[in-house]
Amino acid sequence: MKKYRLLYVVMASALVFASCQKAEVGPVLQDPTVPVITAPAAGLNLALTEANAAEVITFSWSAATNYGFAAAITYKVELGMPGDNFATPVAIITTTALTGTTTYGDINNAMMAAELAPGVAADLQLRIAATISDKVPSVYSSVMSITAKPYRVIVNYPKLYVPGSYQGWAPATAPVVSSLLSNNKYEGYIWFADAGVQFKFTAGPNWDTNWGDTGADGTLNAGGDNIVAGDPGMYKLNVDIPALTYTMTKTVWGVIGSATAGAWDSDQKMTYDPAAGTFSVKLNLIAGDIKFRANDGWDINFGDNKTNLSLEYGGANIPIAAAGNYTIVLDLRGPIYTYVITKN
Repeated sequence: MKKYRLLYVVMASALVFASCQKAEVGPVLQDPTVPVITAPAAGLNLALTEANAAEVITFSWSAATNYGFAAAITYKVELGMPGDNFATPVAIITTTALTGTTTYGDINNAMMAAELAPGVAADLQLRIAATISDKVPSVYSSVMSITAKPYRVIVNYPKLYVPGSYQGWAPATAPVVSSLLSNNKYEGYIWFADAGVQFKFTAGPNWDTNWGDTGADGTLNAGGDNIVAGDPGMYKLNVDIPALTYTMTKTVWGVIGSATAGAWDSDQKMTYDPAAGTFSVKLNLIAGDIKFRANDGWDINFGDNKTNLSLEYGGANIPIAAAGNYTIVLDLRGPIYTYVITKN
């Protein structure tokens, strides 16, 4: 009898435990209904300019529903860059509401951060992401395609002025060399039209802090002697203020590559236009690749890693899609070096 009484107690306890377990089960996540973009209309085409940078654009969408419980939802308006397929989306709006605003300038900044070419229309993707927790996968609206043409944002990089005999010894109007990494190391290309140009470096548009080279040994001296260049031409200037050193390299520029008549064996020389401040050449090209290089060698050469019209030292080959006659322009006025290839 005691055995049956003990069995009864065990079974009753198990039922109570099972009942408690069932009572503690939380809400079950359903299959949520995704948000739907309601504004702007499909086919949006934005011409972004500095003049309209502050202009506001409004996005709206329907709610994500059917989570199975009262969910606190955060929405993001995400931009996908061309060819990226949202691998690295850029959130331009984050809100708990069903509408949000951003500016043309913010969209332009996102495109520039992705290194898209200024002045060239780009096909972007846009979607709404709905998120309730970092432990629950987000749900997304259908993708809307939009077009936007960004403008170049001029960044005020640290710089040194390069006054000299070639421009009247006036620091305020002198060309500059820039420090893209803000590390007191500067670079720039400056055209000296005459032989024996003399110049110095100044910290500002005045003579308060200036450096020359007493002894012509490549070492900078505060208030030192004028630096003297050689033959006329385009000079690559590098300045290292912490080390108090500098270099100047005369450069002659050309185009080389499988798309040119000389293939990878010889450069097609470019001509400098002092009025435009750029190098250019007209060439008959075939489908293939090109690069820019100085002095018929590979020590100083430019390619384009992201095909965004901005150049990088030793960068990727620049593709030429089809045969034809092209005008190629190289702009070394910096601080970002650029190029333009136009089919004539």
